[in-house]
Amino acid sequence: MSSLRDRSIIVAGGAGGLGAACVRLLAAEGARVVASYLHNAARAAALSDLATIIQADLTLAEDRARLLDAAPALYGLVIYAGMAARRDDLLEQSLAVNFTGPLRLAREAAARMRAAGAPGAIVFIASMQAGDVFPNSTPYSAPKAALVHAARVLAKECRGPGEVRVNVVSPGVMEAGVALESIAAGKYQPFLDSGAIPRYGRPEDAARAVRLLLEPDCYITGQVLTVDGGLTL
Repeated sequence: MSSLRDRSIIVAGGAGGLGAACVRLLAAEGARVVASYLHNAARAAALSDLATIIQADLTLAEDRARLLDAAPALYGLVIYAGMAARRDDLLEQSLAVNFTGPLRLAREAAARMRAAGAPGAIVFIASMQAGDVFPNSTPYSAPKAALVHAARVLAKECRGPGEVRVNVVSPGVMEAGVALESIAAGKYQPFLDSGAIPRYGRPEDAARAVRLLLEPDCYITGQVLTVDGGLTL
């Protein structure tokens, strides 16, 4: 029997290409999944047999509260929600969507878990760009780098009785979501041609990393797991 069976887990941004793979994996293990989406209701509806679907903007306090209310006895939170940002004029929006909203949701979830005295796990989804230098990536990579540091701070704050473990998964180039445009443009083809990576990542690669960090008996907190096939080496 899965150790996640009947455990309540929120997957924020669970309707996206990466998030949906996580929803499917957790649902297959019998977890009670709540998945949120921001805009694409049709894509989210395709997961309605696997999860409770909630529309939520993580930058809004009332939406975060509604999302958390949908998962009583919360055990786990995975935050895929985010946006691509390649222009400097998107920096403020990127900070709100990629950093402030996810961090506030995590802190609010952790407070509920600790108030209930129930150990739990939080997993942020960052990016390989949060830990490595890519030209012209500041509007996206800087908020993700801030998220990584904030996750480690939160992990330290949540130690002790009723511990909530907090970790980060940083995907590399995945065949899903916004990365598809970069793949089609040939941006990362040199890494394949040189043998630096054997293939592009799949959503399931990131989902399996998340699953490891959600394991109730997991002995990991305050860490970053980069799932990039070795690209940033």
